[in-house]
Amino acid sequence: MAAALVGRDDELDAIARVLPGGALLLTGVTGIGRSTLLDAAADRAATTGGLVLRGSGTPFEADLPYAGLHQLLWPLRAEVGGLDPAHRDALRAALGLDAGPCADRLVVATASLTLLTRAAPVLLIVDDLHRLDPASAAVVGFVARRLGDSGAALLAATDAAGDPTGIGVLEVGPLRERAASALVAEHFPDLAEPARRRVLATARGNPLALRELPAALTSAQRSGAQALPDPLPLGPRLAASYGARLDRLPPPTRRLLLLVALDGPGALAYAGDLADLLPAERAGLVTVDGCRVRFRDPLARSAVVALAPPGERRAAYRVLAERDDRPERRAWHLAKATLGPDERVAGLLMKAAHAHRRRGDAAGAYAAMVRAADLSPRGADRSRRLAEAASVRADVDLHGVSRLLGDARQADPGRRGSLPAAVASALLVLNGDGDVDAAHRLLVNALDDRDPAQVDALHALLAVCALGGRDELWAPFHAAVARLRPGPPPLLALGASLVADPARATPTDLALLDDMIGRLHDEPDPSRVAAVGRAALFTDRMSACREAHRRVVREGQRGGAAVAVIRALVNLSVDGVRTGRWAEAMRLAAEGRALCAAHGYRILRWPLAFGEALVAAGRGDDEATRAITARMLRWAARHGARSVTRSAHHALAVAALGQGDAEEAYRHATQVSPPGVLAANAPLALWSAIDLVESAACTGRRAEAVAHAAALGRVALLSPRLALASATATATVDPSDDRFTAALAVPGGERWPFDLARLRLAYGEWLRRRHATTPAREQLGAAARAFERLGAAPWAARARAELRAAGTSGSAGAAALTPQEREIALLAATGLTNKEIGQRLHLSHRTVGAHLYRVFPKLGIGSRAALRDALTLGGPAGTVSGRAASRNQLP
Repeated sequence: MAAALVGRDDELDAIARVLPGGALLLTGVTGIGRSTLLDAAADRAATTGGLVLRGSGTPFEADLPYAGLHQLLWPLRAEVGGLDPAHRDALRAALGLDAGPCADRLVVATASLTLLTRAAPVLLIVDDLHRLDPASAAVVGFVARRLGDSGAALLAATDAAGDPTGIGVLEVGPLRERAASALVAEHFPDLAEPARRRVLATARGNPLALRELPAALTSAQRSGAQALPDPLPLGPRLAASYGARLDRLPPPTRRLLLLVALDGPGALAYAGDLADLLPAERAGLVTVDGCRVRFRDPLARSAVVALAPPGERRAAYRVLAERDDRPERRAWHLAKATLGPDERVAGLLMKAAHAHRRRGDAAGAYAAMVRAADLSPRGADRSRRLAEAASVRADVDLHGVSRLLGDARQADPGRRGSLPAAVASALLVLNGDGDVDAAHRLLVNALDDRDPAQVDALHALLAVCALGGRDELWAPFHAAVARLRPGPPPLLALGASLVADPARATPTDLALLDDMIGRLHDEPDPSRVAAVGRAALFTDRMSACREAHRRVVREGQRGGAAVAVIRALVNLSVDGVRTGRWAEAMRLAAEGRALCAAHGYRILRWPLAFGEALVAAGRGDDEATRAITARMLRWAARHGARSVTRSAHHALAVAALGQGDAEEAYRHATQVSPPGVLAANAPLALWSAIDLVESAACTGRRAEAVAHAAALGRVALLSPRLALASATATATVDPSDDRFTAALAVPGGERWPFDLARLRLAYGEWLRRRHATTPAREQLGAAARAFERLGAAPWAARARAELRAAGTSGSAGAAALTPQEREIALLAATGLTNKEIGQRLHLSHRTVGAHLYRVFPKLGIGSRAALRDALTLGGPAGTVSGRAASRNQLP
């Protein structure tokens, strides 16, 4: 039974308990799945060899006494002759087998119960019990109350309130959200995410609606290429069900319901006599509270609109337009009341679209622009509005943008490409097979200081330049920003400084950023929140932006600008990496990747991959680090994205330092920025600077280390994290107790647990080399514990190895191993596999693996590569892995 149903385990269990004998009445609204549950019960009874008798009520037979009983018992007509004469004659007359008057109902009911008991095991199924003729309904109720342990069972279903049979009731409710999502995914796997959300919200767990609502959409609407209608159209069974209820309402009630449905919930003082709504309230369609009217469920609203004739809908929209003083609502009402082209209405809709956009409602702005284009009499206006709709659509979902641009060109073939069209085209290029240079040319060639869309185009150009990460790309951008009069808007000015080159930010830039961060709690535009967050991320101020970003993600899950949601997830994820919340960072990155795939945003995968690569590097997952960075480097090389290249090298530098391979780390760190200078237009130079200083110092490149520490010192005032990094770099190139102590005392250092643990590790290593073992153990123990909390296994192993060299085995050490664990660990340290170790010790490879699983935490290590040093307490200090043995090693 469960195999054919989703989310109905509880209901199926309740039915299964009845099947040996007894009765149960299923109740619930139309489409909730009562009949499907009855089908499942019938299948189960048939597979166990039982007899299944089925019948259902219908209005056409409601006046025929025992018509329902005839359906149910007709397969047993041959068995009626075996009853005693009184019961036989009564039942034959009721079933129409003999002419003559029907016997008393009690006799017919008793005869039916006897017949069913003799036929056991038997399952009697009655669907739509509320439509059964009264005589049959009385017999069904009589039988249901007397089946007991007879081996006969009865299941009935009704949408009527109460229990006319007097037996147990199972109320079939809506599917839970997960089950509803699974049902939609099963039947419509390619349904676009915005459409899926609308279907789930409208259906509210009604299985019939979950299947019929998507089916009623066009293929373009299901794919996301076309806006969804409001309300959603109904399927045939839902329309028939609600249509029957609406047909019973008086015409004034239906007219008023249509106004309510088209206008949505709200005060209806203008709508006429609310007493006209009482029949709809009694029918369970709406609730009336004062002058506020609400539909009990979205399906009822959809039915009222879908079943109204088109002429009545347009007339209702005209009424609403006349009485609504809200400009945006009035524009929409007029648009829906208008059949042919109308420039006045199109102009009002464009004003509404720009108001939507100022509030951050990209989806609403897009829908208004497309409708305005439809109503535009002139081809030039239609083309311009479609191009603008394409640029807005690109922030919502890339699917359909290409089609919109094609429609814009077709509407006015002689028109020169517009700035909005260039913005949309550049995004298509970047997310397709094009490269940064092609997108850059598109935007630069389209720039026009007189065009109101110039600022939007410059924001797009800013993103392209940042992705490219090359100096030559920025010159046209900065020149165009400088030409803006009376000057660039604050958000663009922020991007031009703190996103382009945060290492050279001025106090004025930081003051502007802090002011904009302070206003984020009131900022309605998710794109602006994400843009401020990006500048905050590069200057280590994301902690003050997190709640606004989480709001963007929460609200974005209900629809809207997918780009803003993904960028918010990028900011939160990378911030989580920097602040030590690695598990959260990975979860957010996975959520962002899913949105990128659903909406076609390929370029936004890479900042998410950057965060994942950093976590993999910190955890010592060498395979994942190399796989992720290899993909990043390949894509960046093909598309000219230097920033993605730098991101990959930064992650690889962290991974190499964790493994103790300073030479490899230096090679990667200098790919982010050359030694002695924080590369211009390379924000990652701020994050990777400490990697370069540490690896240079460890490989004997003192001059490079000193020069880079000095460069880092010049930006120390940008943020507490950079102050911590600068102090750490100073102590690394010229170590002393005072310098390390000063670095540990930097305010706010605890907000960056990985950076702080690296400082403690460096301090502990220096103290241990000076034979100050007691303070060395204090710093190294704190570093090891911090790395272990983060899950930074190779770094924790480095700290534990230093602890052993300082005369302690850490939290457990080799002394805590059992003899067999030590023997297995020693063999594993030589490079033998689990299978080879098992063959030597006459153990299974699984047993060997189990022992090693317990050995690693005892030794404070995270990989087999660290076993040799963990077991050799007298070995050379600082040796972390065989990989580093032939290269420059960390001290």
